[in-house]
Amino acid sequence: MAGKKDYYEVLGVSKTATKDEIKDSYRKLAMQYHPDRNKSPGAEERFKEISEAYAVLSDDEKRRQYDTLGQVGFGQQYSPEDIFRGADFESVFRGMGFDFGFGDIFEAFFGRQGFGNRPSKGGDILFDQEISLEEAARGVEKEIQVTRTEECETCRGTGSKPGTSPKTCMNCGGTGQVKKIHSSAFGRMVQIMGCPTCRGKGTVIETPCTVCRGSGLMKKTRKISVKIPRGVEEGSHMRLKGEGEASPNGGPPGDLYVQIHITPHQYFTREGDDLIYDLHLNYPQVALGAEANVPTIEGATKVNIRAGTQPGEIIKLKGKGMPRLYGYGSGDLLIRVNVSVPQKLTPRQRDLLEQLAKEFGQETKPKPNKKLFPF
Repeated sequence: MAGKKDYYEVLGVSKTATKDEIKDSYRKLAMQYHPDRNKSPGAEERFKEISEAYAVLSDDEKRRQYDTLGQVGFGQQYSPEDIFRGADFESVFRGMGFDFGFGDIFEAFFGRQGFGNRPSKGGDILFDQEISLEEAARGVEKEIQVTRTEECETCRGTGSKPGTSPKTCMNCGGTGQVKKIHSSAFGRMVQIMGCPTCRGKGTVIETPCTVCRGSGLMKKTRKISVKIPRGVEEGSHMRLKGEGEASPNGGPPGDLYVQIHITPHQYFTREGDDLIYDLHLNYPQVALGAEANVPTIEGATKVNIRAGTQPGEIIKLKGKGMPRLYGYGSGDLLIRVNVSVPQKLTPRQRDLLEQLAKEFGQETKPKPNKKLFPF
């Protein structure tokens, strides 16, 4: 027993730690060093130490005995060097006075991951769906086609030819697990692993189904109706529970996630629930005021441009934006005013602008003389 680490140091807690603190520390360390999760050299030995320390410190009587006499106080019956040596984990722990084994301790925190053939959930599917901004505004129902694995219709997922059924695996007795005992100069170590004969299922198929070749699964293309709510945004995900891949071992199917993509609009850009529209006007319109036609998500409407409107000014049409997802009301339509400058002018237009510039006391560039010889 010489050379054994202090149990409190193993779990990284103080000698005054509460049972909850010990439990939390064990949980974190066990998750980190469990052999099924951590394949690093030394992880398995570290996990043994952690479980050994927790087995003692989590029990009030064993902890009191350990605090009083240390590891020597456990004698031959509770010697830490006997832990993980016996024919199996259960006999070792029961020899220490526990009525449960190592697997039960870990299962109490994390379930039976890695310890049996518990049915697993099928895989999830991601499907990209493109819609228009108008469809996003009013909501739409789309029919999509999804290719996924489903239960074989011929064998109904058993993997066996109709009229036959899977047989109990003789190698593991139907448990899906086998034990291997490794002996060394330090004792024996019991390793629990998935049965290689049945691959952890507990059953073997003697006469496979000719359609799915014993897998119990087959590829199918299905049409699925998806209701997209009004106000949905770019990149939103919709989850359709149970519409994903079938489980390979009898568990629940996975889910289908539909990711929404909104096609860029001809007129509008979107910011949250608001829509932005760039309105291009000329100088007389913004200077004198005008009435302009602007599009909205529901159709065209007229908007008044007040005299003296400045470039970049925002005119807000309240409630003319996108509806709020799962909420009340809508965002706004923000009309951003831009002043267009003509690149070509008629002689009359130029004369009028030059007169206006003189009224403002502004100098302008003289009209270029296009004559090669001005005389």
